[in-house]
Amino acid sequence: MIDALITSKTRIKLITRLFLNSNAKSHLRGLAGEFGESSNAIRLELNRFEKAGLLTTSLAGNKKNFQANTQHPLYTDIHNILLKHLGFDQIIQKVIEGLGDIRRVYITGDYACGRDTGIINLLFVGNHVDTIYLANLVKKAEELIKRTIQYTIKTESEETDYLFGKGNTEFLLLWQEDK
Repeated sequence: MIDALITSKTRIKLITRLFLNSNAKSHLRGLAGEFGESSNAIRLELNRFEKAGLLTTSLAGNKKNFQANTQHPLYTDIHNILLKHLGFDQIIQKVIEGLGDIRRVYITGDYACGRDTGIINLLFVGNHVDTIYLANLVKKAEELIKRTIQYTIKTESEETDYLFGKGNTEFLLLWQEDK
């Protein structure tokens, strides 16, 4: 869907990398290596985004880090378009209903970093989750969005240890129960 609107593959990769998770920061050489593209192609796109005010920058030593400007009026719209493009809205709609006592759903792994690798890692936090129902719904969601979904279920008491244990630092809250 998004590739019909944006024809530059590099631009799509950058938008995904920087706008999916507002905490994601990257520098030019790191992005070039990650995308397997020339640093000049990446530089041109970063300069366009920065000139438009879509990115903020900071220095870390001699590296200029780029990050999505969450204060930009289009940030929320771009973020929501990405969620729809990646199929996260479908995942939530199909999976949460009737699943049990779900409190929160997180994206972890590559997608939390903004990397579209085709494997979506989800963390479901709640109690008394119907795992058979979840497996069936995940299978249907995978067919719908054409991506693989891997999931973990944790109770609220296990949530913090899972998110911050073993060096996990990249996670993105996708859905939270209304209180």
